[in-house]
Amino acid sequence: MTTAVERQGAFQFKGDVTLLGPELKAGDKAPNFTVLANDLTPVTLDDSKGTVRIISVVPSLDTGVCDAQTRRFNEEAAKLDGVTILTVSVDLPFAQKRWCGAAGIDKVQTVSDYRDLSFGQAYGVAIKEWRLLSRAVFVVDANDTVVYAEYVPAAGEHPNYEAAIEAAKAAK
Repeated sequence: MTTAVERQGAFQFKGDVTLLGPELKAGDKAPNFTVLANDLTPVTLDDSKGTVRIISVVPSLDTGVCDAQTRRFNEEAAKLDGVTILTVSVDLPFAQKRWCGAAGIDKVQTVSDYRDLSFGQAYGVAIKEWRLLSRAVFVVDANDTVVYAEYVPAAGEHPNYEAAIEAAKAAK
């Protein structure tokens, strides 16, 4: 894993860790990426072009806060017509599929960045020391502009769900 930007101490996960990639802000052009769906097909930002996207980023679906975060966005998806919601982690696609089936997740698409860390490095959430992703939420409008970005400071903390949902509604 090499990238030009390293942000030391930008996230707490078993102590301070280094995030790879830029810190995106509202107004930035959303970088494209390639991750894998549960059936191993590639998924890119361009695949949902023309829609508002909420991109929920978690270290692993098999942990309490990540589980709760994904369930919350799955519940909200039913109320957000015209909004695509992705949950990105480095869990293997097979594990994501199993977890979604067990958790009844059917409105959020889980995608895996395990192969290349394409998303993690483009969005500044790849943890150098652990090869995981930090917790974050991005809202990208139909024109591929970041309209909301939250980098949660520690693994055990929840994102501001309401702020992300309001940003998605405002971007429609």
